[in-house]
Amino acid sequence: MTTRTGVLAALPAGHREKLMHLAHDVAFPIATRIFDEGGRADRFWIIRTGSVTLDVRVPGRCAATVETLGGGDLLGWSWLIPPHRWHLGAEAASPVRAEEFDAAAVRALCVDDPVLGQALAVFVAGAVGHRLRSTRTRLLDLYGPYGSGPLR
Repeated sequence: MTTRTGVLAALPAGHREKLMHLAHDVAFPIATRIFDEGGRADRFWIIRTGSVTLDVRVPGRCAATVETLGGGDLLGWSWLIPPHRWHLGAEAASPVRAEEFDAAAVRALCVDDPVLGQALAVFVAGAVGHRLRSTRTRLLDLYGPYGSGPLR
């Protein structure tokens, strides 16, 4: 039996198959720039193996790594929310194998199947919240006068 994690675990079984029908395998060698902040978000990935760092541009400095994703994680959420522009950048920190999805095809599937669309939207909203908290904490650790401290 295969254990499902991440976005696949958030979807009912029949909906997982519908989504995975749109997937195709991709691989990224280490140090491959997968997408850049501000670029067009026209696809997303579910990481199978390897790790990907997420970064944010900091004016006058090098991009700051804010999180590292691994197996089972959703890479990319900006494809779901207009204007469909990446809010972070991503780079392969190790060789990566992933399932890639065309964003327009998945958005159309969500319109055709509102139960799938709702489950996917709720999962993505949770991922957005987590990434915003991670970004805040990391930037405060790097550039704040006293680090991030406790969240209130």
